[in-house]
Amino acid sequence: MAPSRVGALLKELYQILWEALGPQGWWPGETPFEVALGAILTQNTNWNNVARAIAALKAQGLLEPRALHRLPEAELVGFIRPAGYYNIKAGRIRNFLDFLGTHYNHSMERMAAAEVEDLRPALLGVKGIGPETADSILLYGLDKPTFVVDAYTFRILSRHGLIPEVCSYEELRRLFMAHLPAQAPLYQEYHALLVRLGKEWCRPQPRCPGCPVDGWPGE
Repeated sequence: MAPSRVGALLKELYQILWEALGPQGWWPGETPFEVALGAILTQNTNWNNVARAIAALKAQGLLEPRALHRLPEAELVGFIRPAGYYNIKAGRIRNFLDFLGTHYNHSMERMAAAEVEDLRPALLGVKGIGPETADSILLYGLDKPTFVVDAYTFRILSRHGLIPEVCSYEELRRLFMAHLPAQAPLYQEYHALLVRLGKEWCRPQPRCPGCPVDGWPGE
């Protein structure tokens, strides 16, 4: 498919979803740090489990970088147990907290002042933070214009013929960013709409009846 055709279809898909589903208000989180923590905790689990872990930390006043950094890792494990893979995730959280403390004096605001071109490779250098987690932190926590790609994105675009079956994370991310304005609110809403579409209709076993893009794009 020609790049210009793909670009037009990506814009068309956004418009269809927006008109059918409206604004999604995703990602849940009261502070940039809470969003960043949620992005790490949500790896390989569902959001309900993450919400339980975050609520446990919040109840103890630990949703603050310095406070969480002082917490012994064994205690952190206890708080995040509902999110699963708690030993692994505790290590990843500690790695992120070390990064935040070393480079930005434990301040998400200072981190947000840096350019996305510098932040993204720096985050990807933190052990345990992959592209989807890094982009989620940047886009939803810091309002930086980088597109988040996930399993829903791959599934939806592949099923509708916009991408080949074999397509890397970076290829798909660049596809969106090449054809859409570099605007964080737009990227946030588009990703959230794709998540909604993937959860309700475009499942591993698709539920096409009632789907807002059933039969799209036509020939």
